Amino acid sequence: MKKLFFYCCALLLGACQSQGLKPSKPADGQIEAIISNMSLEEKAGQLNLIAIEGEPTAEHLEMIRKGLVGSVIKSNGVKDNSRLQKIAVEESVNGIPILFQEDVIHGYKTIAPIPLAEAASWDLEAIKTSAQVAAREAAAAGIHLTYAPMVDISRDPRWGRILEAAGEDPYLGSLVAAARVEGFQEAGRANQENILSCVKHFAGYGASLAGMDYNIDDFSERALREVHLPPFQAAIDAGVSSVMCAYTAYDGVPLTANQYLLQEVLREEMGFDGLVMTDWQTIPNLVKIGVAPNDTIATEMAMAAGVDMDMVAEKYVSLLPELVRSGKIAERDLDQAVGRVLRLKKDIGLLDQPMRGLNPEKEKQELLSEENWKLTKDIALKSMVLLKNESEVLPISTDTKKIAVIGPFANVQEDLMGWWSGKGEAKDVVSILEGIKQAYPKSEITFAAGCKIDKFEKAGAEMIAEAVQVAKRAEVVVLVLGEQYWMSGEGGGTASLHLPGLQEALVDRIAELNKPTVSVIVSGRPYILTEIAAKSDAVLQAWMPGTTGGEAVGEILSGAFNPSGRLPVTFPSHEGQVPIFYSYRKTSHDFEPEDPENRYSTTYRDISNKPLYPFGYGLSYTDFEYGSIKVDQPQMSWEQDLQVVVTVKNSGSRAGVETVQLYIRRKYCEVTQPLLLLKDFQQVKLEAGEQREVKFNLSADKLSFIDQKHQTKWADGAYEVYVGPNAAELQKAAFTFKNSGNKALSL
Repeated sequence: MKKLFFYCCALLLGACQSQGLKPSKPADGQIEAIISNMSLEEKAGQLNLIAIEGEPTAEHLEMIRKGLVGSVIKSNGVKDNSRLQKIAVEESVNGIPILFQEDVIHGYKTIAPIPLAEAASWDLEAIKTSAQVAAREAAAAGIHLTYAPMVDISRDPRWGRILEAAGEDPYLGSLVAAARVEGFQEAGRANQENILSCVKHFAGYGASLAGMDYNIDDFSERALREVHLPPFQAAIDAGVSSVMCAYTAYDGVPLTANQYLLQEVLREEMGFDGLVMTDWQTIPNLVKIGVAPNDTIATEMAMAAGVDMDMVAEKYVSLLPELVRSGKIAERDLDQAVGRVLRLKKDIGLLDQPMRGLNPEKEKQELLSEENWKLTKDIALKSMVLLKNESEVLPISTDTKKIAVIGPFANVQEDLMGWWSGKGEAKDVVSILEGIKQAYPKSEITFAAGCKIDKFEKAGAEMIAEAVQVAKRAEVVVLVLGEQYWMSGEGGGTASLHLPGLQEALVDRIAELNKPTVSVIVSGRPYILTEIAAKSDAVLQAWMPGTTGGEAVGEILSGAFNPSGRLPVTFPSHEGQVPIFYSYRKTSHDFEPEDPENRYSTTYRDISNKPLYPFGYGLSYTDFEYGSIKVDQPQMSWEQDLQVVVTVKNSGSRAGVETVQLYIRRKYCEVTQPLLLLKDFQQVKLEAGEQREVKFNLSADKLSFIDQKHQTKWADGAYEVYVGPNAAELQKAAFTFKNSGNKALSL
């Protein structure tokens, strides 16, 4: 039977057509009309997100028919989602379509590099394009919303989910967040090729203590505002549709029940007016944590905090109607949450076209298409970071007769996709061994695994001898080392940051041969590469590079592509340095004392403070030289930007891309300040011998700080501006700032 909802849509559509207007989406008034004709049970049903993986149960189908399901996670593909959508539209009480949601984190079918790797490209357009590819494929498979981007800032590589974010820096993380939101939500909007974006995890999830997932965290409001909130603000400013709560607590209050963060900060201060959802089962988690005695009170707490959608716990659908009838929850609050759900469905086009995008031919054409493969390989190439290249061992000439490819990750496929591999399949992945064979068609390529990766055990010692024999017969050795896909990602915390198994022992034995040796690292986090780098002539951080990763590695090793990636996260030289990041605050004692014997300094007694590779670091197959940094005036103000200029020259023999980075430091401020803060960067492509002036306009908004009352302000006085290729190799200039406008804003 026809439902009131679609009857209203038809009336509106007919009215537009009778006036010669183009069909439009339903107005807000129509959403209100829909809500007014729903029972309490149906309203609660719109807030209910259930999981259906594989064949739906009879209970699932009955809930949909009763209008008790608003959204579904884990159901994928045109065939399955068409079936469920038809039931919702044609057989349910209210006829409102389902919003299909999924973890489309770094690709749907054509899997891109992990997000940490994409951030290593520092190429915002390429990152945005990668999100567009993921959106097009997901939309073609009947998905409407993705739980991405994850924008949690993390400075502890032991935390497995560091692979899912953009690294340690709030500025870079904010730019990446905005690029990914825009990519997902604007991809082919006119052709129904976009999906909605849900930014997560609000807020501070990346600060989990000791790198253990779901662990407690404990950080100040200053850290909240300076480090953790900026990427969320960038996502909101980019138009993100929804926000997901973190599993963790802030100031002792779990995010699912945190009225301060969700109401005062997120909605009032940050201006977010979209939908807020829980993470998996986080309403009943309030009982587990011990802040609620039962599910009923947990549900009240979540609603009071402003949480609109319940992911898989089914507490809203089962408890909200009676809570409203008893007066414990106001119906207007329920209606507001339902309105936000319907707004998402309107924004993605479901209220006009419930069967939006459910086209089997389109699905077949889009998934793993030639264009998607090409664009995904582009970001894979740009994400890889050359960490060492002694004596220009790389690139390896394509005329090389014999190359030994050794290591437990040379001939794997699934591990290249990483955690959250969507609907990617191992059979579609090009292994690194295969990629090298493609790049070297005239060379004899030999292979040996060298050792086993059996969980974290040291297995396969007998395989090292075979690998040594294979390496002896080669001119060049390529070691492919790393971690299995499940060793990082959600729940993938590790206490050790040394490569698992016998991989370091394998490197030791190969190094004894004194052959030119290149180590390629497949990982979702920074590992301690100190000894590996010392025993390798070249090191390439390939991350978990996705479906096209093997081809990308082959093209970089052969020189078909000149590596341009830069680290979005600091690589420690020792586990004891963790957490480590570039933007430490200045203290009363020096970090790098002139006298190493001076114990009264903020340094270790047994190791250096310095990382193995600093934030922003990365090499190229060419060399770049920096001229002196210049500023166009000694003093800047709110009204007048400071122009910072540096000449960069490609002094090498081939074209390359350099990422020129600008940092600032406030010399004096009412609160302690970081030694450096990234505030801008530019990527410049220079031909061999070419030089160019790189100009930055440093505006006053980039000089703001959070004062003692947690207000955003600007400090008069002395500043330093730094420019260089990474956070450790910088030259500086001085200037002063005069805040004549006396600006002061809340965050």
